[in-house]
Amino acid sequence: MTIKHRRYKLLSDFERVYKFLKDNYNSDHFNGYLLPSFYEYAHTHSYFDHKLTHRFGLWEENSDIVGVACYEMRLGECIMAVKAGYEDLYPEMLTYGEKELSEEKDGSHTLTVYSTDKQGLDDLLTERGYEVCDTETITIYPYEKGFKELPLPEGFSMISLEDENDLKQIHACLWKGFNHGPNPDDDIDGRLLMQSAPRFNKELTTVIKAHNGDYACFAGMWEDTQNQYAYLEPLATVPEYRRMGLATIALMEGMKKSQKYGAKYCFGGQREFYGIIGFENVGKRIMWKKTWG
Repeated sequence: MTIKHRRYKLLSDFERVYKFLKDNYNSDHFNGYLLPSFYEYAHTHSYFDHKLTHRFGLWEENSDIVGVACYEMRLGECIMAVKAGYEDLYPEMLTYGEKELSEEKDGSHTLTVYSTDKQGLDDLLTERGYEVCDTETITIYPYEKGFKELPLPEGFSMISLEDENDLKQIHACLWKGFNHGPNPDDDIDGRLLMQSAPRFNKELTTVIKAHNGDYACFAGMWEDTQNQYAYLEPLATVPEYRRMGLATIALMEGMKKSQKYGAKYCFGGQREFYGIIGFENVGKRIMWKKTWG
């Protein structure tokens, strides 16, 4: 069959690409770290550029998706994922990414390509003039290790968003927890947007409340029941409540809840915190960058 290429159509293709990523998930190279759960989460993030998703590229055979090239949040980024056996598409997809997904400024184009150390793109990217600009560790927590049981500090309580869903408190917690400053802006609609994803699950989201009612720690959790993993996003603790074990408690609770949905491990971050509480390194995410006139 002939492979055809076309642009992404946000309203009609979102679920099709999600299913493609889920059906072709590979625990060795993680779809170039384009996890279906992250793909969904990104589409509801206030930083995600919905206006330019028509720049995404799809490759189809007999109307079935066999490859996708897209950005993570905005132009200047490129992630490529293909169905097993269609790796020969990568050169064409990279050419497309350079044309449609690069960022143009002052007459120069820049593109950062995200891959994993097991995806097999090193030779292609090197030949095309890309250089490694950064690496990140890919970490998971295998549930067979069990879960750490830590007591909540006195005066604190743990809830899910099914119990209470105070958008203003959520916004304040994440704003301060990601070090944006002490005074949150008023983008409450951005928090509503993040709860609009088809598979957003209030039960899986864990919040720790302080004695004064403030949301002190927030741990979001997404699950892929087909591939039996959970994806943590986001995790944040308000600065004044750090170093009290709250993030560990909230994360362990979220993982325990995701286990009920069939998850066997959870993706984490790369900060030292994750290694300390038992996450294991399973690979590397590599950022390749190229600038041309």
